Amino acid sequence: MKNKLLPLISLILLLALSACGGNSANSGQGASPENGSTSAPKAEAAEPSGTGTVTYASEKGPVEVPANPTRIVALTNAPNVLSLGGTLVGVDEWTMKNPLFTEKLAGVDVVSDDDLEQIMALNPDLIITGTHMKNLDQLEKIAPTVAYTWGKLDYLAQQVEIGKLLNKEKEAQAWVDDFKKRAEEAGREIKAKHGENVTVTVFETDAKNFYVFGNNWARGTEILYQAMGLSMPEKVKKDALGPGYYTLSQEVIPEYAGDFVVLSRRAADDNSFMKTEMWKNIPAVKNKQVIEIDMNASTYSDPITLDYLLDIFKKGFLGESK
Repeated sequence: MKNKLLPLISLILLLALSACGGNSANSGQGASPENGSTSAPKAEAAEPSGTGTVTYASEKGPVEVPANPTRIVALTNAPNVLSLGGTLVGVDEWTMKNPLFTEKLAGVDVVSDDDLEQIMALNPDLIITGTHMKNLDQLEKIAPTVAYTWGKLDYLAQQVEIGKLLNKEKEAQAWVDDFKKRAEEAGREIKAKHGENVTVTVFETDAKNFYVFGNNWARGTEILYQAMGLSMPEKVKKDALGPGYYTLSQEVIPEYAGDFVVLSRRAADDNSFMKTEMWKNIPAVKNKQVIEIDMNASTYSDPITLDYLLDIFKKGFLGESK
């Protein structure tokens, strides 16, 4: 009787071990402003099982990447990864300093393209970087590395591209479609309330200098000018639209101010300029049509930042948060 049971017991043990091995293999779950309009490269479809690797068509050529990476070092595009639920183990210092991301990055290391040993110690399964960064060859030896050229893709195409890389293209595209719909609707409401030709200017001050921005330099410019379709004053268009931003002296600020002003600054910085007659006499200031945003939270164009700023703009232009 005992001998007859041995084959059956062996079969049960074999099945149990196979199941454990399968569960272990499947345990890992997925997870500066940009311009340009080139088409995004296409990645091959990920394996439905969520394991193994896929071939991603990067700028530098095909790269074998995890179908569902679980230890990502993002030297660029970390906010895009966060928005898709990607699991980060290392990010750049600017992302870590951003108040929108600090909580989400608890326990994540700050690294740069110079920190090769630290990056290796993090045991990443995917590295995201920029083509302008150093040590690309060495990074490729540590883990599959994908480099993006800043500005080659526009801000929405970049999000979809990160979605392709992380096997989350559908989620990325769904957010893009929804964002465009919400922003366009807000733009229509703003024009209905303030006039079809209402203008808006985005200024920034860092206590030393003043800047005015074009339509693709973060600070909400992509939302205001591209997604909402709002207009900028002619002088802003002339000086800032091409290069992306333009440095100003205080005395000429009124010449660039639109019907509405978005002011990007840090709360702790010197704001004495706001007490000057120059500032007080700007029509937008007189009409209480100045929308302040936190500079530290506004220097990216990822979904988390864009949703945050869209809500601020709805409240600033329309008087309510939506």
